[in-house]
Amino acid sequence: MVRARKLEKRQKAIRNIQKITRTMELIATARFKKAWDRVQATMAYSEGLFRIIQDLAKLGLCRSQPLWEPKPNPKRVFLLVLGSNRGLCGGYNAGIVRQTMDRLGELQAQDRQPVVEVSGKRVGSALRFRHVPIQALHTHLADRPKWQEVELLAQQYLEQFQKGHWDCLEVLYTSSETVARHRIKTDLLLPIPKPEASTSEVFPPDPRGLDLYPSAEDILSTLLPRFFKVRLFLCFLQAALSEQIARMFAMKTATENTEKMLHRLALAHHRARQTQITSEILELLSGAEALQPHK
Repeated sequence: MVRARKLEKRQKAIRNIQKITRTMELIATARFKKAWDRVQATMAYSEGLFRIIQDLAKLGLCRSQPLWEPKPNPKRVFLLVLGSNRGLCGGYNAGIVRQTMDRLGELQAQDRQPVVEVSGKRVGSALRFRHVPIQALHTHLADRPKWQEVELLAQQYLEQFQKGHWDCLEVLYTSSETVARHRIKTDLLLPIPKPEASTSEVFPPDPRGLDLYPSAEDILSTLLPRFFKVRLFLCFLQAALSEQIARMFAMKTATENTEKMLHRLALAHHRARQTQITSEILELLSGAEALQPHK
């Protein structure tokens, strides 16, 4: 039988853990709200840019652009994997690692050469443990991605793509559509998928009625890199949002589990205490009976 004093120490330790998990849950909830607002604002901006590009496509003004011309028979695939730097977020990183290994297997089966970069220490360590060669590990963009830092990284990718270092760029990340609905996605960011003609009425249907300055080609050469940078930034924001949601639910579950453990330990402590008291009473009675003179 476990002694009551040992159970009291265990209860104290679990209460301390419960304070930590509850605090982490509250912090994740506060960060989730801020991350959600950033995702919604960036998504609205990205959709606005895409509608302008669609309008230009509707008018037949989208001529050859190097950023959306797919290369024939692409062999080298750049795969950017977005994870987290910290743990305690349930199966968030494990799902990303599993999906990454599946995607690498698909690329190798197609006789294509993947080039892997990772954002997040946890996913980077897991992939290296599985002997996946990682070209670069970014640890400053996972928690709170900033536009200036992502823009520099996106500009580097644009230059590498235009110089032919690789043929296409894919981003593997977790996207959260709602608080309870999220999934791991693999989006093709480069080359930019050429948009279909939209039904927008921003521009007149006759291109001859337009007087664009600068020219449509110059507008597209400015908008397409910007659109790519915004999409990459949105992927980082979605990954950060999903991490906070996963940590919020993981810490909530951990807090609930500590409540159950404390309840079980309280029952065990009561039984141990009753057993100890009964044993002490029996010892007192036995000692008193031994001191009495024999008749």
